[in-house]
Amino acid sequence: MRLARRAFLGSVVASVAGPAVMRLARADQQVTLKLHHFFSSVSSGHEKFLVPWARKVELASAGRIRIDVFPSMQLGGAPAQLFDQARDGTADIVWAVPGQTPGRFAKIETFELPFLPSHRALVNSKALQEFAAVNLQDEFRDVHPLCFSCRDHGVVHTSRAIRTISDLKDLRLHVQNRLSGESVQALGAVGVTVPIPQVPMALSSHVIDGCLDPWDVVPSLKLADFLKFHTDFAGSPLSLSTFVLAMNKATYEQLPRDLKAVIDGNSGQEAAAMAGAMWDIEAKAVSDLVRDRGDTVTVLTTDEVTRWRKATELVIRTWLRQMRERKIHGGKLIANAGALLAKYANEPEPQALQTQPAEQKAVTQPPQETQQTTQPPQPPQAKAEAVQPPKLDAPVGAPVVKRAPPKTLDIPM
Repeated sequence: MRLARRAFLGSVVASVAGPAVMRLARADQQVTLKLHHFFSSVSSGHEKFLVPWARKVELASAGRIRIDVFPSMQLGGAPAQLFDQARDGTADIVWAVPGQTPGRFAKIETFELPFLPSHRALVNSKALQEFAAVNLQDEFRDVHPLCFSCRDHGVVHTSRAIRTISDLKDLRLHVQNRLSGESVQALGAVGVTVPIPQVPMALSSHVIDGCLDPWDVVPSLKLADFLKFHTDFAGSPLSLSTFVLAMNKATYEQLPRDLKAVIDGNSGQEAAAMAGAMWDIEAKAVSDLVRDRGDTVTVLTTDEVTRWRKATELVIRTWLRQMRERKIHGGKLIANAGALLAKYANEPEPQALQTQPAEQKAVTQPPQETQQTTQPPQPPQAKAEAVQPPKLDAPVGAPVVKRAPPKTLDIPM
């Protein structure tokens, strides 16, 4: 009897010490999942996508799934290690940037090629999600992908007006990934990568002259203190970054069938559209804000973008050669991406929630010359507080600089 009692107690202790999913898979108990990412706790990515997504899953599971969200790499490691954390089970779910490990995820780079994607994150995200279902299964086989998405496109932020390619000559620009670095180099500039929290220090110490970054970083990094000129693109943009929301395979497989259905119902296009819409809303709010503050926003027209596109064709040719060396048909990937982008091109513009600050309408006029420059008057109702700048969690130190094409990517906020 005593031996039987000891065996029973031993089994209880083992079950308590085991993985959360293993011991909480019963229908009447709660599964707790850890979601890890590198954005700050006051960033739009955290507040307006990841946390709402997690709460949506919890609600759909009637409280049987709990998702604890850990921002700012609170579980340890570096942003470039997030994918491996999901693979190895350090975290149950991660939001990672494949481009932070250059060369590892070659096929997803299709959406980071210059002037291929849409200027809208929602369109890019939905297209990438469908693209992934056909083309990215092998690259992401070590995890259970929940969704793929794209951040808002890169805009050139500088201290002087950029209207033509010649205006870029020798400018040192912060870039998001290796293809962005190669693209600005083809345009006569120099791509530089520094950790994103150190960008303000790099600007103030003249290590860089500007940035090729999304609109959302302008308030978070207080770029308006340094850079009053912003060059955007009509149609396809020069650069962007891709994301994957990935789950540990074993964690997913060990869920009860009904909880798997909850995860599945909040994955794929559902989650991709949620992320893409968030970035589009944020981009519009920030671009309107900088206009209202009196910054100069130049939108290059299709004719001028054509010249930029031609100058960056070498980047695409080089990428196609790299794909051939890896036995990957890059031309088919580009064609598939283009067809999917056309499929989703007419997606409705996302609207901000009523709880968010009211958006100001952008000033749009048909371009008359090579580009459109917007310096709208400041309406009385337009306030700088319309978009609250997120706080930076990481301390700013001396900039760590690497020249393009960057081998180690920066950390988007």
